Amino acid sequence: MGLEIDVNVELSKIAVSAAHGEDSPYFAGWKAYDGNPYHQLNNPSGVIQMGLAENQVSFDMVEEYLEHHTEAALFGKTKVSSFKDNALFQDYHGLLSFRKAMASFMEQIRGGKSKFNPERIVITAGATAANELLTFILADPGDVLLVPTPYYPGFDRDLRWRTGVNIVPIHCESSNGFQVTPEALEAAYQSALSMNMKVKGMLITNPSNPLGVTITRGTLEKIFDFVTLKNIHLISDEIYSGSVFSPPDFVSVSEILEARHNKGAERVHIVYSLSKDLGLPGFRVGAIYSYNDKVVTTARRMSSFTLISSQTQHLLACMLSDKDFTENYLSVNRERLSKRRKMMVKGLREAGIECLEGNAGLFCWMNMKPFLEKPTMECELDLWNSIVNDVKLNISPGSSCHCSEPGWFRVCFANMSENTLEVALKRIRDFIIHQRRRAEK
Repeated sequence: MGLEIDVNVELSKIAVSAAHGEDSPYFAGWKAYDGNPYHQLNNPSGVIQMGLAENQVSFDMVEEYLEHHTEAALFGKTKVSSFKDNALFQDYHGLLSFRKAMASFMEQIRGGKSKFNPERIVITAGATAANELLTFILADPGDVLLVPTPYYPGFDRDLRWRTGVNIVPIHCESSNGFQVTPEALEAAYQSALSMNMKVKGMLITNPSNPLGVTITRGTLEKIFDFVTLKNIHLISDEIYSGSVFSPPDFVSVSEILEARHNKGAERVHIVYSLSKDLGLPGFRVGAIYSYNDKVVTTARRMSSFTLISSQTQHLLACMLSDKDFTENYLSVNRERLSKRRKMMVKGLREAGIECLEGNAGLFCWMNMKPFLEKPTMECELDLWNSIVNDVKLNISPGSSCHCSEPGWFRVCFANMSENTLEVALKRIRDFIIHQRRRAEK
């Protein structure tokens, strides 16, 4: 017998708040996939997951490493003290061996252009926890963070839901590849002030999460000049930096700081995660790197809510300290992702769909404007609804990423096999052919 639930029982304001954003099409697409997931043999007509920015193209290399380095996971058969040390309580600093390995890896994926001090690294349970933790530290409820659009739909949850902080979008346009401009920065800042909100900081993702485009050095310098002028903080979410392009293409905010002799560094905070670079989202490993002593100290105290198990830290310390493995992994992974992106772009182009030119990420930003009945957000959602429910592809509409131009969609290509991607591309081609025939009647 089921429980009789009294629906009138009150919960907290946070619990019932709509700030989680669960009603977004982004999450609705996930529900469609969860209810009918594609499987090549068991469910070939199911929904293919193209909304998940997950890197599975080089998972075999991580599995092979662990097969040949069992001591990383098992602490070694003779290292009884090592097991005991890791099994017992650890302080909030995290294992020094892991922080050193993490700092070294962060330098490696940036081509050695930046240096990172392990004492400034705060370990968190993924980038989600890192971004929320920094929001708690830098802003009060009702304050504002500026975020360039299009942005990852989860930021509405990560930055707002529990913190009470507001997001004011910096609207970017396709005419310049959605790069942030000084005019857009100022417009967003003034918009927040007009609503009597205090701007505490700006969050950027580099490369941009929905777009798969890196921020140019020139744009990054303008952003840094802006936050310095306004005396606000800059959070640079650099999650995907090591896995998707060669280091010369990527410019970290840490490079800008070093070129300027760390002037203004006390307002810069970097978020990093191994979820995309090593394809380990289930390990929930993220980090905050701050140049501000007070932020580091506070973040370390607050990290007690987002600790990572010592066993996970030990395993990854071993893996990231193996330079032969990391160098080979980064090289092969970039090649595989580049090949996969080319496959995706070519398949879409054959269907008559163009993508924003990108040099990073695990996804493409595809232009479906020609297939909208009208250039409106309502028609964008109508098209998205057909693609999810009829074509059985979970993709993310631009409106869920707060894109101000209807007709753009984010599609992920690295979370599936090449065979599954071929099936997805065929479904898209068949759908476009059907749409054109219908339009001709």
